[in-house]
Amino acid sequence: MEISGIISAIVIGIVIGTLGRLVLPGRQRIGVLWTIAVGIVAAFVGTAIAAFLGVADTKGIDWIEWIIQIALAAVGVTALERAKSRG
Repeated sequence: MEISGIISAIVIGIVIGTLGRLVLPGRQRIGVLWTIAVGIVAAFVGTAIAAFLGVADTKGIDWIEWIIQIALAAVGVTALERAKSRG
């Protein structure tokens, strides 16, 4: 992976992670780096799921892929917050 791909993954991770936190009610007690990490993972997994479903490459904006990624980020943020609050 080239440096531009890594930078793109980080930027997309920031956006996806932030949107994932915004759709959740209340305050999440995880840091910015965890948000970015969750966002990056959600972006990669969401892209794979969208490709499997055949909705990854459409004309225009891939809204279904974005929705999948944001939903995965919200689930990831919730899971991470609950795991951190336990111990």
